[in-house]
Amino acid sequence: MKSAVVLASILLLAGHAQAVSAHDGAGEWRKKFRDNETTQLFRLIGKNAIWTQVGTVTTDFANFHTQGLVKVGDVFYVSAVEVLESTVRNGAATDSLYDFTIDRSTGAGRGWLFKFDATGHLLGKVELTNGTKYHPGGIDFDGRHLWVSVAEYRPNSQTDIYRVDPRTLEAQRIFSEKDHIGGIVHNVHAGTLHGVSWGSRRLYTWEVAKRGGRAPRVVSSDWIPNPQFYVDYQDCHYQGIEYMLCGGVGGYSSPLGNFAFGGIDLVDLRTGRMEHQVPVNRFIDEGNGPSPGLSLSHNAFWLEPLGNGKMRGYFMTESDNQAELLIYDITPWINRQ
Repeated sequence: MKSAVVLASILLLAGHAQAVSAHDGAGEWRKKFRDNETTQLFRLIGKNAIWTQVGTVTTDFANFHTQGLVKVGDVFYVSAVEVLESTVRNGAATDSLYDFTIDRSTGAGRGWLFKFDATGHLLGKVELTNGTKYHPGGIDFDGRHLWVSVAEYRPNSQTDIYRVDPRTLEAQRIFSEKDHIGGIVHNVHAGTLHGVSWGSRRLYTWEVAKRGGRAPRVVSSDWIPNPQFYVDYQDCHYQGIEYMLCGGVGGYSSPLGNFAFGGIDLVDLRTGRMEHQVPVNRFIDEGNGPSPGLSLSHNAFWLEPLGNGKMRGYFMTESDNQAELLIYDITPWINRQ
């Protein structure tokens, strides 16, 4: 009798799924169950979206070369690298995908995670430096912990992955990877961790074993090639169910000169494929300040719903070691009224 009830339930669910798929389309069925408000709004943003700068926050601390940004309530966290000695090329070449050649020296520096409020006032900081590993990447917040990757400042190198208490900034090294991991997110639904390599050419997945109240343990690591090449992901954040939003920049040369093009992608963590991409044709200083032509999505960013069909974006791209927090309201074209 029990098996008959189970079978009837399965058939009922299957019929409902077919009805929804036929009425709304397979994409709508998926979005209803996997999207949150952030990803739903992001799917509406295109090249005709209206970007309106609504604020600029000047920080009261040196934040060096900013990398990743997270907003938790009214508090912000930003990772940054303080370069003390620049790396030096050794003449080798690598494509940062299938070739794991080391093409430069380690250099020297310090890795930081800063905590500050909405006025730009520093609330705390923690140094995340381990010898030649001093370059923090993009960061993520999983509802309990911040996740930060700290790598050598060169491709194909090595990285420490940290879990940080957002309240106390106590940092715990969870594992290391033999590659430069430029950003990491925690897939809270599948229990996996996901990262991007130098230039985001490789998309990593780490299977994690939970151990009660103790720190998780990585049991396997794998990567696949990133199928998109127009920008290099710099900062990524987990959203919805098994998606991540990744912002980045790509450098291009033309007869008219060099320029940087920014973008933000919604990536399906189940497939490693980009589902929706938004060009970011905004630049800090708009060519008039100390960093002319630097793409708004060059490094640290954060997106969240604002209400009334709009999103709010926070961007913190380095500028002479003193990045400002730039705040934009983003209105999809269909919601412009």
